Amino acid sequence: MDDVLTEKKRPTTEGLELLALHCITKLIGTAVNLETTLTSILQVLHDTMRMERATLLLMDEETQRLTIHASCGLSVAEEMRGVYKPDEGVCGQIFQSRSPFVVPDIHSEPLFLNRTGARPRLTKTRISFLGVPVLVEGAPVGVLSVDRLFGPEVSFEEDIRFLTVLATLIGQFLRLHEEIRRKEARLKEENRSLKAKLHGMHDGHFIIGHSKPMQEVYGIIEKISQSDVTALLLGESGTGKELVARAIHESGNRKDRPFIKVNCAALPETLLESELFGHERGAFTGAHATRQGRFELADNGVIFLDEIGEMPLSLQAKMLRVLQEKQFERIGGTKTFSVDVRIIAATNVSLEQAAAAGRFRADLYYRLNVVPIHLPPLRDRQEDIPLLLNHFLQKSNQRNGRNIKLTSELLDFLVAYRWPGNVREMQNLVERMVILAEGDRLTLADLPVEVVAPGGAVTSAGPPVMPVFESVSSPAEKKGRRSLQDIERAEIEMALRRHGWVQVRAARELGLTQRQMGYRIRKYNLSRYDAF
Repeated sequence: MDDVLTEKKRPTTEGLELLALHCITKLIGTAVNLETTLTSILQVLHDTMRMERATLLLMDEETQRLTIHASCGLSVAEEMRGVYKPDEGVCGQIFQSRSPFVVPDIHSEPLFLNRTGARPRLTKTRISFLGVPVLVEGAPVGVLSVDRLFGPEVSFEEDIRFLTVLATLIGQFLRLHEEIRRKEARLKEENRSLKAKLHGMHDGHFIIGHSKPMQEVYGIIEKISQSDVTALLLGESGTGKELVARAIHESGNRKDRPFIKVNCAALPETLLESELFGHERGAFTGAHATRQGRFELADNGVIFLDEIGEMPLSLQAKMLRVLQEKQFERIGGTKTFSVDVRIIAATNVSLEQAAAAGRFRADLYYRLNVVPIHLPPLRDRQEDIPLLLNHFLQKSNQRNGRNIKLTSELLDFLVAYRWPGNVREMQNLVERMVILAEGDRLTLADLPVEVVAPGGAVTSAGPPVMPVFESVSSPAEKKGRRSLQDIERAEIEMALRRHGWVQVRAARELGLTQRQMGYRIRKYNLSRYDAF
């Protein structure tokens, strides 16, 4: 009699499924973080349905591998091992066939790889594996899988039906999350464009400088601003090529249209082509939705192709067609799109030399090099350095609530400094010094060691040599200021602390070799135990 009553009280499978789906829909409805929500969903399967080792594998577009994005019952190390090719093992078969798969006993299934190592190899318990594809608009994007301890109450048919419903919810959740991500990216781009418009302008441009080389740059911008001519920005890294591109855009007749930036060196070839020209749904594994490329988004506006010299040769022919005919096709599509786009390109390498060496198409180079604009390095426009320093110092003071000023001695040093990283290096250096400053005046003692002794210059005779600077300070100021050796010692010790006294990492941060770092540790008798 008691057994009968117990059986009546026990929830039915259908009841458990409804309870699980109720909990999962609440999680999705209040989701803030994608990964956290997916993990919580899998935890519901464990707590409610008694399903073990639940995993959600999603296709990584960059690596083209199925990787674990969320799990329940797996350690971090086991998750990291769970990487599969799209045609590999049971998960690969589920992904490619877009059909569920049941392994009644994983110990007797040759396709079952157990790559995570999460299941005990020597247990005699019969473990079943169930997996269903996760689809978005009919295209596979991942695989949802669980383990089941085999028993008489287990119905594979019911489990597969339930997991299929859940996989559909997850697919919709992923699609919604991707749409939100794209909208946020679009809003960020618009916000950045608006901020650029509100940025303080100099001589009608977003660039600071009165030097002769910069006046020549301003003159070219004025001449080409009202035309649609292609411009090629040339110069070292950090010289402000994006600022010049935005100045051309804001001065031209397309200023109210989009300004779209693409870094050609930041993405692998397959993703770069999709980024530029878009793709159709199903064009490749992971292309679960049609996507517009940057050229479509930039229609009637300006597209800025940064680091154009790093564009793969295979893409250059398609780029040439866009320049000549203003036409292209999305990846996997047959429809030809026509766009009206002004192209501004930038590079810090010699395209002429790259073309001569066969690394860059000569015909594309000539199409890009209609109006070349050479941006001078900071060392060739020393008279602009005080203006730039004052500008960045004011901005940093505002952001950090400080009122920091430069000593004349430090200003003289920075004017004479070679600035290998150009304006970008200056901006970062000023921000760093303002944040770390202990007083209201920046002196030579506040300079990082890599600026005082760039690269740790080494002579053939021996250890690194620090440059010597004559001080024009008063004797009182000299007494209160640290020596250059004190500065170097402090920088070395701080870098070692930041990296847990791992010498290789600290050396990499400071731009030193391991040998140079070892020499400095011995020179200053540094030990991690001295810090405690």
